Formats: sequence, C-alpha cells, structure tokens
Amino acid sequence: MTEKNIDRIAALFPNCITEALDEEHSTPDHKVYKKAVNFDMLRQMLSADVVEGDEAYEFTWVGKKAAIVEANKPIRKTLRPCKEESVNWDTTENLYIEGDNLDVLKLLQESYLGKVKMIYIDPPYNTGHDFVYPDSFIMDNEEYNEGTGYFDEDGNVNFKRENSVTAGKYHSDWCSMIYSRLLLARNLLTEDGVIFISIDDNEQENLKKICDEIFSRDNYVAELIWDLGTGTTAGHFTRGHEYILCYTKNKNNLPNFKNYNSGESIVHGALKKISYKNPAVEITFPAGFEYEGTNAVFTGELGDSEKEYILSDKMEFKDGKLVNPTTIRAGFAMRKQVEDFIAGREVFDTKGQRVKRFYFNSKGILFYEKEKTIINPRTVLTGIANTKMGTTELGNLFDNKFFDFPKPSVIIGYLVRLVTNENSIILDFFSGSATTAHAVMQLNAEDCGHRKFIMVQLPEKCDEQSEAHKAGYKTICEIGKERIRRAAKKITDENPSATFDGGFRVFKLDDSNMNDVYYSAGEYTQGLLSMLESNVKEDRTDLDLLFGCLLEWGLPLSMPYTSEQIEGCTVHTYNKGDLIACFDENIPDSVIKEIAKRQPLRAVFRDSSFNGSPAKINVGEIFKMLAPDTRVKVI
Repeated sequence: MTEKNIDRIAALFPNCITEALDEEHSTPDHKVYKKAVNFDMLRQMLSADVVEGDEAYEFTWVGKKAAIVEANKPIRKTLRPCKEESVNWDTTENLYIEGDNLDVLKLLQESYLGKVKMIYIDPPYNTGHDFVYPDSFIMDNEEYNEGTGYFDEDGNVNFKRENSVTAGKYHSDWCSMIYSRLLLARNLLTEDGVIFISIDDNEQENLKKICDEIFSRDNYVAELIWDLGTGTTAGHFTRGHEYILCYTKNKNNLPNFKNYNSGESIVHGALKKISYKNPAVEITFPAGFEYEGTNAVFTGELGDSEKEYILSDKMEFKDGKLVNPTTIRAGFAMRKQVEDFIAGREVFDTKGQRVKRFYFNSKGILFYEKEKTIINPRTVLTGIANTKMGTTELGNLFDNKFFDFPKPSVIIGYLVRLVTNENSIILDFFSGSATTAHAVMQLNAEDCGHRKFIMVQLPEKCDEQSEAHKAGYKTICEIGKERIRRAAKKITDENPSATFDGGFRVFKLDDSNMNDVYYSAGEYTQGLLSMLESNVKEDRTDLDLLFGCLLEWGLPLSMPYTSEQIEGCTVHTYNKGDLIACFDENIPDSVIKEIAKRQPLRAVFRDSSFNGSPAKINVGEIFKMLAPDTRVKVI
C-alpha cells in the first residue's frame, strides 16, 4: 500500500520522489534501497509560504560520497603484460588493457598523469536494458554477492544483469559508476586536454551535472548534437540524434578548434592557380579540374626546371573532367616530390591569401589550408556519419554482425582531428569494439601522425547464442583486439605506402605481483611460513615484475626495452636507462657494478637477489660510489 501511495504522489508531484535507504528491510550486513518521498519538498509544494529548512545548490544521489571515497582508495592490483596476444610488442606505442576500467584508471594515475590529450568514451546509456559496471563500494558484500544478481552461481560477474528502471537505485547506480571514473579520468588529461562523452536522453542531464562538478562549469566547451542519419521510434517522436558532451581540463589553455575538413581540394578545382614568391614560380591547373570515380587520386610530375608543375600525360580530360581516373594512382614518392618542392616557399592563392600548408589525404588528393582562416566546427554534427555506417564498417571487417550500432570510426576520427596533434595520446576506457583505435590508426595513415591510443575494456562475456560466440569470440575484448588487427591490415591494403603504428601491447588486470606478507601474530601458520619464503607470487614472470615497477614509478607502458645476459643474469633496460632491472637470484657484485656504471635513473632488484642483509647494504654502497643519482628499489 505504501508503494502505491508513493506512486500516487509521484503522479501529482514527481519532484518529490527520491531514492533512499529501506531501513525496514535492511540489516547491518544487507542494505536495501527504495523509492521514497522527500517530505520537505512535499511540504513546500503544499504550502503557500516558504518552509523553513536549509537549502543548497547541489546535485546528489544515494552513494555519491562512497563513489568519491572509492576514487581515492588505493588498490593492490597490477597490469600483467600479454605478449602472445599483442601485435608488434617491441615497437608499438599503443595499449590495449583488459579489466574493470575503475581499477585500470587508478593504476594509470602515475604513468599517465597529465599526459592524455583526448579522452573519448561511449559508456552504457542506462536505457533500462544496459549492464552497469558492478562497483562493490556501492553496497555491502552480502548485497553485492547475493542480493543484486551481480554475480552468477559460479561467482563470476553476471554480465547479463540489467539495470532495470524499476530498481531502487536505477539512477544512483549509474551516477556512482560514472562519477568515480570521471574523477580519475580528469587527472590524466593534459592542461589543454579534452574529453568527449557520448550519451542519450536517459542520463544526459545527470551526466552534464556530474561533468559540471568534476571539470567545472567554466570548462564546459559544448554539447554536440550528432544527427544519426536514421531514427528510432520512441513515443511521440522518432529519435534521430545523440549527444556528445565536450569538456576540457582548463579552458584558458584550449585554443579554438579548427575544422581541418574545411581544407579545399585542388582536385576539385578549388585552386586554379598558385603563385610562388622567392623564387617566383607559377603552378597552373586546368579550369574546372575535377575527378570521377572512387579510386581517383592526384598525380603528376615536377618539371626539370622546377618552374612549373606539369600534369601527367596519362591523364585524359574531357569537358574539363578526368576520364580515366581508375588507372591513375600517385605513390608516396610523387607526393614527397610535391611536398619538397613546396616546402620553404611562400605560397599565395590568386586573391593574395597566404597558404599555410599542403597535405595529401589517404587517397592521394592534394589539399591546402589558408593561413589565419579558422572555421569553427558546428555543434550540430550533420552528414558526417550515421549509426548504420558503424554497423556496416564492423560487419565488413568480420563478415558478420557482432555489435548492435557500434560507433562509426568516422565520427570519432572527426573529433580526434579537432583536438589532437600528431603525437597526442588518446584514451577510451569504454572501448567496446575498439572503434577509437580504428579511427586513430586511420588518421595517422592519412597525415603521417604518431598518435597513440590506450583502449580499456572489461572482459565482458559474449552471450553463448550470439554470432560472436559462435564465431569463437568468448569476450568483447577478443572482438576488440581482432578488430584492431583487421582494421590495421585494411588500412595498409588501401594505403600500401602509408606508415602508421598498427600494433598494440596487451595488458590484463590482475592481483598484485606480491604476496600478502602482513599478518597479525595469530594468523601465522606452518603452511603460511613456507609461502613467505618469497614475497613474489610464484606465477609471476620477469616481465610481470618489470611492468609492475613501471606502474609504481609512474613510467609509461609503451616505451622500448631490451633484455640481455650479463654473466648469466638477465638484465632488462627500459627506455635506454629510465629503469634497469634484474630479478635473478644471488646476483654477483660484478653484475651490480655493471648496472651501476650505466647510471640508470632507477634500478630494481628482488629481495631474493641477495644472500642477506649485508649483500643488500653492499648494493647501496656500490650505487653511492658509481651512480649516486640512481634510485634503487628492492621488491
């Protein structure tokens, strides 16, 4: 009856309904939440006068304080390298990380603090049919394990569980989930870094309030409206758009966005004549020069005198249009000739406007940008991409449909173009099918950039009845990694001479490399003593320990490293001396001295690397003498 009365009040006064603890059905070990009435608000709604009581401009929900605490809580976990699932492990600077993004973001805090230029995420929209990440801090252990269905009978995360609109904490769970993650994500942004978040109507207003708190309303940039190009019938209207919220770390450091897609194409006849000064040279193009066909590209050759640019004789024109476009393809050598010819010369168009730069797109079409011409992109994204494109794109890569409406790489690539430079780091911690990685590789192939991506994805299991599972993909992560492999190959096939990083290092979230050695006296047993003979877990490799140290010391995970044998000991050198590690047992003094002579910034050894305390003290003395500035650590 109480619930029905609350529903009646909700019908009359929807602003008086909130979420609260159900004290009647809760116990100290099992808390239950329910819909409730905000009686202070109800009294005000029924009163002609202002009701006494404290007021504040705030946005809150059940579990908000716990979400803040959780974001600041340390964890005993690490990222374990997985070379066998990686591509170009030794040379790539891209990362693919499997694990709960809350824990992963915590582990990346030191290594990538203030280094990420752009974050793009496409979190669950909380439509009532979404899996919402099971954050244990929102509830006590008993409720977490049993009362909510977060885990199945075997103790594994129940990815089939939906956050139903009838749940007592429908909005609160989602808000807590996104709040703690955005708190951590903000720390990773550069001072001019930008975050883009895709969302729909279900949580758009809550997400905007959360972002106003975390990033500050002063750092709000825009709320982009993406025209999906199609629609879904939803009540009285056909919903044909989604939102992309855009915030920055510090708006004072953020330059105006320039829409690089606004560059004009020479092949489309936008530029008929260019004049050079110092030396004075003219380049003339045919009037109305255009192309037909999807494979048409710009080609040509430089005259011997370097005084004119002559179009290739292979080109056949009729009525000002190229007749045989499919037979022409300009290689990168030709593009390099053109770029070298233009480099260092002052260039003006026919109106006297200085031309800032020329560049070739992935199809070999020559573009130019005018200096001091900034065209701000529109907040309504129309005609760029639609949801069907994402489905088609992924379907073409796999010859099957594994995702419903994945984001098209074109829309993410558009955003990456707006805010990044050629060396930026781009992070996506809800990576799904890895569309962001695809977009970054495509853009690098087009403009010869060196952008790096970091993909983070929970290893959510694929439904056994799904096409993905039938094709052999057990988790979303397996699809994401394979998508990157296939996308890299496709980009290479379409651009044989393009140079870009198509690899990635795989890491998997796991418990700490170290054994728990801190017990009270009453907890020690005979069996425990044998375990304490080593403070490193038995299944951990040198590589596990090496990258665990990188996280603790705040070094990036994408740098090159080498391993070598010195007097029978394996010595790892990371990024030419940022860190040198040796995890062998009983390391001789001669090897310690050789490491110290190289004067690394940091040196790491295992506790078992030394026979006893005197040997450890001796190591310290060796480094004081040969490398006094090296920081030495024993794990």
